[in-house]
Amino acid sequence: MSGWDEGAVFYSDQAQFPHGGGDPDHGSLTRHAALRKFKEFIRGFSAEKGDYAYRESLVQNPENLTVALEDLDAFDAELADKIRKFPADYLPLFENAAAEVLASLRSKVASETGEMEEPVTGDVQIFLSSKENSVSMRSVGAEHMSKLVKVAGITIAASRVKAKATYVTLLCKNCKNVKIIACRPGLGGAIVPRSCDHVPQPGEEPCPLDPWIVSPDKSKYVDLQTLKLQENPEDVPTGELPRNMLLSVDRHLVQSVVPGTRLIVIGIYSVYQASAAQKGAVGVKQPYIRVVGMEQMREMNSNGPSTFTLDEELELKEFAQRPDAYAKLCSMIAPSIYGHADVKKALACLLFGGSKKRLPDGVCLRGDTHVLLLGDPSTAKSQFLKFVEKTAPIAVYTSGKGSSAAGLTASVIRDSSSREFYLEGGAMVLADGGVVCIDEFDKMRPEDRVAIHEAMEQQTISIAKAGITTVLNSRTSVLAAANPPSGRYDDLKTAQDNIDLQTTILSRFDLIFIVKDVRLYEQDKQIASHIIKVHASGAAKTNINDSMEGENWLKRYIEYCRVNCQPRLSEKAAEMLQNKYVEIRQRMRQQVHETGRSAAVPITVRQLEAIIRLSEALAKMRLTSVATQEHVEEAFRLFNVSTLDAARSGINEHLNLTPEIANEIKQAETQIKRRMGIGSHMSERRLIDDLTRMGMNESIIRRALLIMHQRDEVEYKRERHVIVRKA
Repeated sequence: MSGWDEGAVFYSDQAQFPHGGGDPDHGSLTRHAALRKFKEFIRGFSAEKGDYAYRESLVQNPENLTVALEDLDAFDAELADKIRKFPADYLPLFENAAAEVLASLRSKVASETGEMEEPVTGDVQIFLSSKENSVSMRSVGAEHMSKLVKVAGITIAASRVKAKATYVTLLCKNCKNVKIIACRPGLGGAIVPRSCDHVPQPGEEPCPLDPWIVSPDKSKYVDLQTLKLQENPEDVPTGELPRNMLLSVDRHLVQSVVPGTRLIVIGIYSVYQASAAQKGAVGVKQPYIRVVGMEQMREMNSNGPSTFTLDEELELKEFAQRPDAYAKLCSMIAPSIYGHADVKKALACLLFGGSKKRLPDGVCLRGDTHVLLLGDPSTAKSQFLKFVEKTAPIAVYTSGKGSSAAGLTASVIRDSSSREFYLEGGAMVLADGGVVCIDEFDKMRPEDRVAIHEAMEQQTISIAKAGITTVLNSRTSVLAAANPPSGRYDDLKTAQDNIDLQTTILSRFDLIFIVKDVRLYEQDKQIASHIIKVHASGAAKTNINDSMEGENWLKRYIEYCRVNCQPRLSEKAAEMLQNKYVEIRQRMRQQVHETGRSAAVPITVRQLEAIIRLSEALAKMRLTSVATQEHVEEAFRLFNVSTLDAARSGINEHLNLTPEIANEIKQAETQIKRRMGIGSHMSERRLIDDLTRMGMNESIIRRALLIMHQRDEVEYKRERHVIVRKA
């Protein structure tokens, strides 16, 4: 029986909370008492520091107030419980209380007549925030109806801003009587009475049924926007389509989110009647969430707690100080795959990423590294991609054949109910701040591959479709896997023929690995024993101690490094980089002179930036803020074994041969020309047999034929069985 000695006027509450509806057991807290308690809370709640947080914030920012439910719990548990269970009834009270407190905090102002009067204050919008865990979208059901729920997801679409009436002014068309009725908040409508309550005078005709006309210009409006929230890709069960949920946001929350943002939303789970066009049962309604508070997740920490405890931070920092930290991290990457040490190091660099720089003139330099794995089948390329997808904090996995340009970047979709266009972000937008893994990169249609160009270098996706012109962020790393055009890597072909991708896309990759399936007795034996062990024991023999077990620890470490460390190059390292880069360009120029053709993989300024990013990533693994010379050296070594190796691979190596072999090849060429007149045909087998009888080496004859074929002096017919000499 709280509130007996208030000395207040007692009245019955039937009108405010009609019994039977609303809250059956709220006898303990009347509406008036709730309003008073809310005012007390805003005025008098002080945190540990002793400052009055809510009062201060209300004076600073009179339009809205963010209230943590934990604070409300600490102040009055019953009140917080009411807000959780009956938010639609108690939130308007809270907002009224805030407006009244604000009016009392303001000093009086002098009016035109000179006397002091209360300042005019507008409405205050209350946002709720809470630290409890969010529930999954699939588990939100009928038992949550009209209660507060907290869900997390990624926005995929945002509508235009509409105006929503809060109070509708009605005019009776017969007696010009004016009536004001309130609209239900959210997507609900107003209930218009059927009859006019005007009592007719004698001789006056009574008002008919449905006499009311809405006068829109006298009504009051607020902004309203609808968003579509989709489950986070990592929460979707395998093989299911991601669910999405309709959100409605109003007033100050409008236009604060763009598609592709990850959100945590607190709102009231409610229903609305779908449009009359869909003839459904009367009792079946569409659910939506009316948002009363939302927070945007920071780029990196998408899942799992983003805050690290002190013990964890100490453990991670301690690990970074160990001399073998780099080797240890590389051994944690895809432990079930044998060998490929350099690829693992490159993937470690990709996961940690360089540091992003904003220049004073607004230009952004990307910090994400892109890696391309190119090579034979069965060299565990897709396995690497799958591992990165599981380990990266945010990751999207797509396959080249099954993805189109619109699916990778963004598509414009027409809304079914309102017939307006809106944007839906694709894979590159959804993976903002993470990694996109593209398998079967060579099987993509060229016009779809072009869509990735801009996302890889400028890290944005611009769109001009259906009257929507916009730029979306896609700050992602790309990890792609491809096969050479003939299915496997052919050593007799040039690098250009093996890497069948355009120079434009190749120069955007920082590291290009050519993964060959080399047949070596020792290595094959080890790989076979490794694979058999994995299958027999169900786990690869890894000797990682238990404190840092598995990818979960790795995920946390990557997250910590990416948030807390942004290294820069030291002066000495910068100087060394400059000299090495000039040297590489020099060597490339020399190679072009000698062979008469440019390298398959261009060495441009982009490659220089790539080496800078790699050195930063290597420094980031050790949590140091400066990239030193040894980091640059290791980055150069990685660059050498990958991209430069790819640029030099193929037959061009055989052209600068020793003089003796070159001489033999020349002799073989003259013999071939003697045997074949211009325009004559000959079987390749027969030609080789003839020349080997003369005492020539078969491999040299084949090499001579290849060189002639490159110069277009001979051509092959009938699946390379027959040779034709051309003019």
